Amino acid sequence: MNSPLAQPALAESFRAAMPYDQYVAAGKPNEVANWQAFHARVALTPAQRTLIAGFSRQINVLCLSGTWCGDCVQQVPLIDHIQRACLGKINARYLERDAHKALSDALKVCGGNRVPITIFLNEDLEFVSLFGDRTLNRYRALAAKQLGGACPIPGATVPNDEIAAQLQDWVDEFERVNLLLRLSSKLRQRHGD
Repeated sequence: MNSPLAQPALAESFRAAMPYDQYVAAGKPNEVANWQAFHARVALTPAQRTLIAGFSRQINVLCLSGTWCGDCVQQVPLIDHIQRACLGKINARYLERDAHKALSDALKVCGGNRVPITIFLNEDLEFVSLFGDRTLNRYRALAAKQLGGACPIPGATVPNDEIAAQLQDWVDEFERVNLLLRLSSKLRQRHGD
């Protein structure tokens, strides 16, 4: 039996996945509104834009998500901003977790089907790295809210500094993957660099 993380299965999942705008549009109207509102609050810094624009390897990204998921609303738009700033070197695609059970089950976090789970793939759609379900700064923010004296009101606005910290976590992960691919012996031989 072919593993959902083997290259043929990942390539098939990637081909079945949707680009960001199409994925978001497939949500319920209130979900779409939430995603659009959060996306509008995200802004890469000039330094982040310069870094991302300098990526030299193709990074394919397969993100298992849920339009209904609060963590996805607060993280997946960050990936879209990074992709838009990369000048064609990042190709991100999105799958609804519940419609892709085999892949979701292969990527359980702490025994659960969590989202967002992001699989980084090389230009051959081979597994490179896995990131999810939350960034370090997202966990820090949640811990401060949930383990402290008071919990936030559901639906409370996410502070701008929290968005910026999570965005930096994602930029750092994309940079790590770019460097991993840039230093790959296989890819250096292929591209003669």
